Amino acid sequence: MRNTPQKQRAVHQHQLHKCPTGIKGFDEITEGGLPKNRITLICGNTGCGKTLLGIDFLINGATKYNEPGIFMSFEETEDELYKNVASLNLDLHGLVARKKILIEYVLLERRDIQESGEFNLEGLFIRLEHAIDAIDAKRVVLDSIESLFAGVTDVGILRLEIKRLFRWLKDKHVTAIMTGELGQGVYSRHGLEEYISDCIILLDNRVREQISTRRIRVMKYRGSNHGTNEYPFVIDTDGLSVIPITSAGLDQPGTNKRVSTGIPSLDKLFQGAGYTRGSTILASGTAGTGKTSLAAAFVIERCKRGERCLFLSYEESSGQLIQNMHSIGFHFEPLIKKGLLKIVATRPSFFGLEMHLLDLYKLIADFKPQSVVIDPLTSLIGQGNQLEIQSMLTRMIDALKSQGITGLFTSLVSSTAQNDTSGEIGVSSLIDTWIVVRELEEDEGKRRVRGLYIVKSRGMGHSSDVHKLVLSDEGMHIVPMGADATASPKQKKKVGKDISVRQNVIKRR
Repeated sequence: MRNTPQKQRAVHQHQLHKCPTGIKGFDEITEGGLPKNRITLICGNTGCGKTLLGIDFLINGATKYNEPGIFMSFEETEDELYKNVASLNLDLHGLVARKKILIEYVLLERRDIQESGEFNLEGLFIRLEHAIDAIDAKRVVLDSIESLFAGVTDVGILRLEIKRLFRWLKDKHVTAIMTGELGQGVYSRHGLEEYISDCIILLDNRVREQISTRRIRVMKYRGSNHGTNEYPFVIDTDGLSVIPITSAGLDQPGTNKRVSTGIPSLDKLFQGAGYTRGSTILASGTAGTGKTSLAAAFVIERCKRGERCLFLSYEESSGQLIQNMHSIGFHFEPLIKKGLLKIVATRPSFFGLEMHLLDLYKLIADFKPQSVVIDPLTSLIGQGNQLEIQSMLTRMIDALKSQGITGLFTSLVSSTAQNDTSGEIGVSSLIDTWIVVRELEEDEGKRRVRGLYIVKSRGMGHSSDVHKLVLSDEGMHIVPMGADATASPKQKKKVGKDISVRQNVIKRR
């Protein structure tokens, strides 16, 4: 039965209207933002970001949606709030000066709270109404509800006034946020706000193995679908960000375009065509086998063709990386001066996984590279458990693919690994092209050489033979392997597991 126009209008009228927060990623998990003209409770322990989320909500409302807002604080003065956000790129002071945001500091003293049954919020309502009317405010943040009712011990009065406050805000047709602290087994100290709030957002700041991670979760959202999982979020100079909250998905279009590896003899192993543009490439192997050099050859080639490349180095400083590449005839300095190459060197232990991911998103947005190199991917191990690392890498790879960026990752294999194809840390199913470099010996026991072979390359024919990887002052090239080349005695003990078995083990984890 087809819906008539009248029925369609009726359904549209009953849809819950949303108020976008403008916070990256958050509006996605809430499918549009907070409930418009209703009350949201933001709860969490100390230091989890409740006040900042409220300020971010008001600033985005004033700058992006032309909705003025009121920040009523019962704990911090206006000057204290300015100092708290001074390190962030948030123009709170300027918005207040232009009357886009109004900050109200309410000092509650003991004489304001009467236990004789006379306590009420009439004075607060008058002050709040005057502030709303002064700038035609559409958004209101009250920080915090515990401070407002701190001295009220009569449970009956407390419950009555909380209900009055919520009803008053709804009648004023403003989208309101209240911050609150967690209680024992409940989402608020008083245990009532969570029942009459239309939406509850739980913030958490936990430390595990000396790494701090902030997480956000939508506990309740009346009349709307929403993401129910915990989502990591970060606070940086631009405020609060919940990006990327999920994988970008599997909707990337296919392509038959190719990009050179930077090594003509290696291109021949891919039928003379090189890598697929917009794909992901993994070069794994033990230390000293030439993984970074393979990445450098690719970077040099792409930059020579006028494309921008981003090189994330997790183990070497930019100066050290530039100097080391001189030994094989690769010169990064001219490319950096032309603005075609950007090297970012950092230690993964300095930040959590989500901060690394957020930084990558920002670098891509600012620099707009066509190719990204991460060297090595395995440096991220230890910054979280296996599921967290795989989730982060999945979102990273999908982010690159969704923008058509070719990604080349290196992966360090331990010299005591049971298989030369280990080291891909559970992302083998996400990688389009997988190259392994390993140590071999010519005239057993006399000379060490580097061997290279292609494990897989989706969508194109490729050589399955082991070739010799030669590094010299003139660069890198691939030559056929000599008949007398063999694995070292130690490697012979390690090699033997079939690659497909390794991949099946990873997929079953």
